[in-house]
Amino acid sequence: MTTYTITLQNCAFFARHGVHDEEEFLGQRFFVDAELDVVAGEALESDSINDTVNYGIAFTVIEQIVTGKRRYLIESLALDIAKGLSETFPQIRRAKITVRKPNAPVPGVLDFVQVSVEHFA
Repeated sequence: MTTYTITLQNCAFFARHGVHDEEEFLGQRFFVDAELDVVAGEALESDSINDTVNYGIAFTVIEQIVTGKRRYLIESLALDIAKGLSETFPQIRRAKITVRKPNAPVPGVLDFVQVSVEHFA
């Protein structure tokens, strides 16, 4: 079996996830990476967008989930993204989703908090 990987890197969205009330009230940007292992099937031979994961549609799926209902944990958000992509594209065998939250409420300075989830279909 042949597989290949499609990666969407550093997709940015404004949303209102987090445990604290001010995170819901103010909102913030979240960044998502999606690493998708895909069973090649016909795609590599057919050279057709219909036989692969259309990354434009994948981006839209990610956007709808991130900007949809509020989640308290970015772990939960990452898993929902992985499941949503796997449901949309049955040829995905593994979805590794990383969510970064640059403005996490911590008592110090940091670049971001990051969580990665791997989902196997």
